[in-house]
Amino acid sequence: MVATNIKFFLSIVLEVINLDDFVIVEMFFRRQESAITESKLKYGNRLFKTSKNILHSNEDAEECVNDTLLKAWEVIPPNRPTMLGAFLAKIVRNLSINKWETKSASKRGGKEPNLLLSELEDCLPAKTKTEDQHESAQITQAINAFLNNTDKTARVAFVLRYFHGESIRAVSERFQMSESKVKSILFRTRKKLKTHLEKEGINI
Repeated sequence: MVATNIKFFLSIVLEVINLDDFVIVEMFFRRQESAITESKLKYGNRLFKTSKNILHSNEDAEECVNDTLLKAWEVIPPNRPTMLGAFLAKIVRNLSINKWETKSASKRGGKEPNLLLSELEDCLPAKTKTEDQHESAQITQAINAFLNNTDKTARVAFVLRYFHGESIRAVSERFQMSESKVKSILFRTRKKLKTHLEKEGINI
């Protein structure tokens, strides 16, 4: 199922390590509830935007942000993320996709999530089993290697579009270029990613 695969496939985010994250993670380990408050102060707006890009609902996005912080409280420890923002972003994205899938089961889903899935379908690994840790690590490593060796503009555009769910218009405004140019960049990047994954022996 493509919607399920996407939650594993997009387990990447490019982010600079911030030393403050270490302090917040330590607060989680010490079971200080202020860790949740500090996480929301630092990353709340970013998490909200990512969730809203998927759900198109302020209320649902706020709920997902709160659920993300509670989930972080449950899994830190034993997890000790070095990039807290990326760690939280992955959680909020997955929770948002789950909520979107639930709503789509009873009525027609949102236009943008369906469009994102259709764009990625041709370069999604086939029959990905997210519970297979070896397979997951192999695919994650291959995707990271590809993005690390990709032109910065293409890399950032890819992450904004497919990790944070930004619209084509939003990405074009970020780079101050036409929407057609952004679509072209994303198309070429998806094609190159597909070729890279196939060379790595990953079935598409």
